[in-house]
Amino acid sequence: MSVEDRGFLFADAVYEAAPAYRGRCFLIERHLARLARGLRTLRIEADATPLGDVGDELMARNDLLDAEFSVFYMQVTRGTAPRTHAFPKAPVPPTVYAFAKELVRTTPERWERGFAAITVPDQRWARADIKTTGLLPNVLAQQAAVEAEVEDAIFIREGMVQEGTHNNVFAVIGGEVTTAPATNHILHGVTRAFALELCEELGIPARERAFTVDELRGGRGDLLHRDDDRGTPHGRTGWPDRRERPPGRDHPGAVGSLPAGRRPRLNTEVRPDDGSDV
Repeated sequence: MSVEDRGFLFADAVYEAAPAYRGRCFLIERHLARLARGLRTLRIEADATPLGDVGDELMARNDLLDAEFSVFYMQVTRGTAPRTHAFPKAPVPPTVYAFAKELVRTTPERWERGFAAITVPDQRWARADIKTTGLLPNVLAQQAAVEAEVEDAIFIREGMVQEGTHNNVFAVIGGEVTTAPATNHILHGVTRAFALELCEELGIPARERAFTVDELRGGRGDLLHRDDDRGTPHGRTGWPDRRERPPGRDHPGAVGSLPAGRRPRLNTEVRPDDGSDV
């Protein structure tokens, strides 16, 4: 890859990360559709469709066809050209980068203990709905979480919950599974949409609406969903000092504590895109 690649110099690129189970990429068509939307928005001339076959090939080449859980990462930049902020005057081919690797899933025991998060001001640009590689605010927020000895950070904009550093946020508020609306301030997560579909299928009340930090902290449980991982139940949010957490927030709440038979099955069932049985 050239040192003059615009992805390297300007983060002039979009990416996707699709989970795979036994070598089958989960909801890959939705990931490719979102990648294509990002390419169109950034006016990068590239076709995302062939990357579906690339994912299958990488799974096979890396001996992941029997792996319980892995990830297929794909990234497309505007290409290589002399450094200048405007687009290259002459067309240049895009740079395409992809890999697949095995991941370790969270153990049931660790799941049951839940995880913790802090809240941070949302200082990202106003197009967080585009999955670009320009993630420095996310990096800084995640580092703040590491230094606070918790697992994640949640972005807050004008008092309202947006999303985590690399995930969407769900909370159980007033008996409803609640998540921020799909605006330009959050990534329109593939797993987020699928989780809402599962709620409807399972008869679990769910709603997309703006909600405050106080509502998040007072809810019965919160769950972070990322597109390349399972949902993560959070036992406490916003108290980096463990001595400051309110009573009853040590463990996963209503969502994280669903009986095994009613937990979202996105981590155990892969639905082929043609609707046939696995």
